[in-house]
Order: sequence, then C-alpha cells, then structure tokens
Amino acid sequence: MSETAALTDLTGKRALVTGGGTGIGRAVALELARAGADVAVTYRSHDAAEVVREIEGLGRRAVAFALDATDSAAVTAVVEQAVEALGGGIDLLVNNAGGLVGRQKVAEMSDEHWHAVIDVNLTSTFYVTRAALAAMPDGGRVVSIGSLAGQNGGGPGAVAYAASKAALDGFTRGLAKELGPRGITVNAIAPGFIGETPFHATFTPEEGQRAAVAGTPLARAGRPQDVAAAVLFLASAAGSFSTGTVLDVNGGTWFH
Repeated sequence: MSETAALTDLTGKRALVTGGGTGIGRAVALELARAGADVAVTYRSHDAAEVVREIEGLGRRAVAFALDATDSAAVTAVVEQAVEALGGGIDLLVNNAGGLVGRQKVAEMSDEHWHAVIDVNLTSTFYVTRAALAAMPDGGRVVSIGSLAGQNGGGPGAVAYAASKAALDGFTRGLAKELGPRGITVNAIAPGFIGETPFHATFTPEEGQRAAVAGTPLARAGRPQDVAAAVLFLASAAGSFSTGTVLDVNGGTWFH
C-alpha cells in the first residue's frame, strides 16, 4: 500500500452516516466502505436497504436504521443500536441528514416552517453528535454536510435554510475547540450545486439548475462523489490536522 493510500485507509473504523439512503449520504457511505470502514446509515424517506447491500458487497459490515433525526429520544436509541451493530464505538460520524423542506419568503413564512427547517438541519446535528460522542474514542472524526447557502444566503425562498446552515458552520467551529483536547476533529463541507440528488430535483426547476451550472466556473454540476471524496479526506489520517474547517466544494461558485 502506498503512503497516500495508507493515509486514507479506514480499515477497522466504524462509521455512522445520517441520511445515507440516497444522494450525498449514499455516496459518502459507499466511499467510507471502499476505504475499509464498517458503516451504519440512517434514513427517513429513502430506504437504505440497497446501500446496505452495496456495502456488504464490498466486504464490509453494514446496517441501516429508520430515523427521524429531529426526535431526541429516537436519535439516542438508534445511535445505541448502531454502536452495538458495529461492534462497539463510532470512530467517524457524518451528519448528512437535512433538507430545504420548502421555499418560503420570510414575510410569508409560518412559525412551523421556520422551526421545521432549523430542526432538520441544525437540531438534528446536535442530537446525533451528542449521542455519538458518548461512543466516540479519542481521535475520532465528526464531519457535517453544510451548504454554500450558509455562506451566500442561498436561492429564492431559502432564508431559513441558509440560516440553519450558517449556524451549522458555527456549531462546527465551536465543537472543534471543545473536542480538540481529545484529538477529535470536527469539520464541515459546504457543497454548491450538486446534481444527481433529490434536493434540487425536488426544489429547483430545470431552468434554475441550468443557471446554477452556468454560474459555476468549472461549468458543470457537482456530483455526490465530489463531496464524498472530501469527506474521506477529513475522516481519515490525511485530514488529521484540519479541524474547525468549512471546506468549500462548489466548483468555484464562491470564494472566501
């Protein structure tokens, strides 16, 4: 094995990926499994049975759990089940569960919509991370999937979503300081326009998708695998000195 390959070797590691049934979560779960990790995934609206079969086909242990990640008690129970299924402990946590929920202007936004968006993107991350840390050894990894919207404000009707993802960036930086003494790194990834996912297929008209690609310097939509590769870097020894970082994966759409 080359030195580079050794840095991203996850053999013997145990990973938990939320929202792992489709899109970015599915790609992340498979990428971690290809690197050698055993993987537990959670899902809500997209069954993860096929993902489990694919991971098992790679020779890794895999298990899936239905989960509403905005339910604190359910999160605690599922994380405990995942720990048991993986043989004890969670070395790598990927907080991917989340979504836009819907597009609403602030002047027309209901309380219910605001709280739903904040809960599915931010509160869920808090619940899952808190539960996973009880089973995470020193030197573990936490990676959360944020969004370009958290930095540039997002598209039409996405103020609540942008706010939730900006808060996720702050959560990441604060937690990195808190867990640094344990050698646990905490990072986030901020994807731009990623095609081949239910997110934009559901909430962004084709005209808007074409405009997003046209506004990307690399002149293409991102792929779930682009995000998964970034997760692998941050979850492995290759990214061991990166913490409190929000890594842009947006094809040049946004620069700090």
